Amino acid sequence: MHLKSSIFIFFICITHVSIGQNKIAEEKFINIGGIEQWVTIKGDDSENPIILIIHGGPGSTMSHYKDGVYAEWLKEFTIVHWDQPGAGKTFGKNCPKDINEEFYLNTPLTVNEMVKDGISVTQYLLKRLNKKKVILIGTSWGSILATEMAQKNPDLYHAYIGHAQFVNFPDNIKNAYLEVKKIAERNDDKVVMNKLNNLGEPPYIKAKTYGQLLRVIKQYERENATPAPSSWGKVAAEYENNEDSRDRYNGDDYSFLNLVGDENIGIKSMVSDINFEQTAIVFRLPVFMIQGKHDILCSAELNKPYFEKIRAPRKEYFTVSNAAHGFNEAIIDKQYEIVKALRVQN
Repeated sequence: MHLKSSIFIFFICITHVSIGQNKIAEEKFINIGGIEQWVTIKGDDSENPIILIIHGGPGSTMSHYKDGVYAEWLKEFTIVHWDQPGAGKTFGKNCPKDINEEFYLNTPLTVNEMVKDGISVTQYLLKRLNKKKVILIGTSWGSILATEMAQKNPDLYHAYIGHAQFVNFPDNIKNAYLEVKKIAERNDDKVVMNKLNNLGEPPYIKAKTYGQLLRVIKQYERENATPAPSSWGKVAAEYENNEDSRDRYNGDDYSFLNLVGDENIGIKSMVSDINFEQTAIVFRLPVFMIQGKHDILCSAELNKPYFEKIRAPRKEYFTVSNAAHGFNEAIIDKQYEIVKALRVQN
């Protein structure tokens, strides 16, 4: 784990006004849960519906990228990214000068607190833009956070759209291990087989071991999925600096450690008790799930049976054939199809 940090504050808050429209482009810290958290709000017309995107990782922020992924959406929607506690600029603003095991032990991330923060971000947006509800999208780890947000305050959201939906993290990771082992055996991939045999079946004591397994999972997922355009990974100029890069890097380590836990350090996984089949069956808002056919980490083998149990005013499950766990154009196109079909009126 890389224990480096620095604090860098970049603040920009600009609102552009053009004829007949109120273009908005705000990037700033706001006080959420007693700390400063980074939120970006962008759109060609602030009267458009709001979409709050809950990033994955849990340290994989999206605010620092150029607008390639959702650029076309800005004409019809206001897109909001939030650097969650422990991630990106929010991490950099609040982390100590020296990041060490004492910091890890004394500053745990919890799902409950992050859910409260996500709801507070939503309430800020509603007040800031004078709206009644927002559209909620969660991906991967973000599907855990967004599911909890939709459960606790459904009246704040037009709908919940989950991509790469987690159901039960321990079951998801164990199922993924068994799946890649099957693939390795079928392909006679001795290198991967040796690696998996050395790792053994999860759960693991060390966070590092989870990281090693996830690299194998991603390797196999990439083989069957159309990659995202390279332009999507381009960092915006104002975030392309040593301080922000270091904060994203260190925040990713810190968040991952809290996600999976590490018994040697004494950190408990913040998702070890998550089981949506027991706690999130009834939704009081429409629910949509988008599943990459080749997603191994969040397999349809687990989330499709869960989806079938869900009771909601409306629900739909979509499988994208040329996708795996991450974003690509087909996933984004499906998200767009869903949000357009909602015909949200604010």
